Amino acid sequence: MSIQSPPTLLELAGCSLLSNKSRAILDLEDLPIELFPPLFVEAFSRGHTEVLKKMVQTWPFTCLPLGALMRKPQLEMLQVALDGLDMLLGQQDHPRRWKLQVLDLRRAPRNFCRTWSGAVVDACSPEDIKKNRTLKLGPAMADKLPLKIFIDLYLTERPMDEFLTLLFLWVTQRRDRLHLCCSRLKIFGEPTGHTRKVLRLLQLDSVQKVEVHCTWAPSTLAACAPFLGQMRNLRKLLVSQFRMPAHTSPEEQEWLLAQLTSQFLRMDCLRKFCVDAVFLLEGHLEQVLRHLKTPLETLSITNCPLSDSDWYYLSRCPNTSQLRHLDLRGIKLTNFSLEPLQILLETVAPTLKSLDLEACEITDSQFQAILPALSRCSQLRALCFFQNRISMSVLRDLLCHTATLSKLCIELYPAPLESYDAQGAIHPGRCSQLCAELTAILKDFRQPKVLIFYTVPCPQCGHMFFYNQGLNHCFCPTAA
Repeated sequence: MSIQSPPTLLELAGCSLLSNKSRAILDLEDLPIELFPPLFVEAFSRGHTEVLKKMVQTWPFTCLPLGALMRKPQLEMLQVALDGLDMLLGQQDHPRRWKLQVLDLRRAPRNFCRTWSGAVVDACSPEDIKKNRTLKLGPAMADKLPLKIFIDLYLTERPMDEFLTLLFLWVTQRRDRLHLCCSRLKIFGEPTGHTRKVLRLLQLDSVQKVEVHCTWAPSTLAACAPFLGQMRNLRKLLVSQFRMPAHTSPEEQEWLLAQLTSQFLRMDCLRKFCVDAVFLLEGHLEQVLRHLKTPLETLSITNCPLSDSDWYYLSRCPNTSQLRHLDLRGIKLTNFSLEPLQILLETVAPTLKSLDLEACEITDSQFQAILPALSRCSQLRALCFFQNRISMSVLRDLLCHTATLSKLCIELYPAPLESYDAQGAIHPGRCSQLCAELTAILKDFRQPKVLIFYTVPCPQCGHMFFYNQGLNHCFCPTAA
């Protein structure tokens, strides 16, 4: 039988106050500041809407992270908060304790008691609350600032849900007194009319991460490109599954790409550039990367066809000289010289932390060419080579070259070619023996943290055999 800890004095005081709603509303102006966060949580969870509305109007902190309490969209509680704000936004004078500058509606998991003050604190204790309760700005200046509404957006081809419809209507009618801010924006499917309306409503310089997963009509791309250029604080851009309609002419593709890449000149903060299955990129990588204004920390080009000129430009591009993360998964390198990659690895050796060359169809001779450069990447922490067909002798060389990389903690390698029989089927016993031998080679130099050898997918069930301190395999009959 478990023994519950007794309620704290703050919790008892909050429950006592909420038992009489009229008294709670009257007492808020004189309520000790350390009672506000726990009382707000209690009022929210118990549905005390009138108390909640009054608390929004007297909120004594810079940030109200309402989204942290909303596990799913709750229209009633959102409406209560907006109604409370409505009564204040039109007033010249605000309550003396009201210091709210940010209404945070982002629903990512966060601790309400750690974000109420506008800054992360260790706990929702009275000492923390008193320490963080005042603003650096004076009350007069704070009253002149527009209220910021923060939200993460996921826009699709479907109509907006009731939650977003209510919020956007409310913001649209009060644009002169509000700033709608979005740090993370995701667009799925072809952009629609409401997508462009939302982009016009946003404070675009608040956007820090953008993901676009869709097929664009040429006219839509041309119309949306200028919005991207206004995201001056954008740090990460990810574009995937980007295909132009088949009837688009080469001249039109060139013009549209120029419309898009010219917006990069206005981005001072872009550090992460990621493209996946973008077929417009082939033959145009230089045109894309040379417009970037600052060195990249992350470059991810995956499952994209590349031309020879694209591949050779990677090693010459000024904006790839300080990479921390390089991901080239699914780029078929069999017919390319790996000299550009060797040059790039030598350039980024002091900074590179992760390298992913999964399923690049790299041959033994190509691997041998990059091993010296790879061994100089002293900051490397994660390395992935699996789903490449590499022999036992080359894997031995690979492990010897990476053995001195003391910061390497995640290593994913392909099982050696000798693990398969003449028909390409996996031989579990032989695979286990060879992978154990490779593991022992590495352990002679250092103790690996995560070291896994993968085979190609099983033809029966699609799963992969993998070795990690022993052979683990799928359960189809042929795996015995």
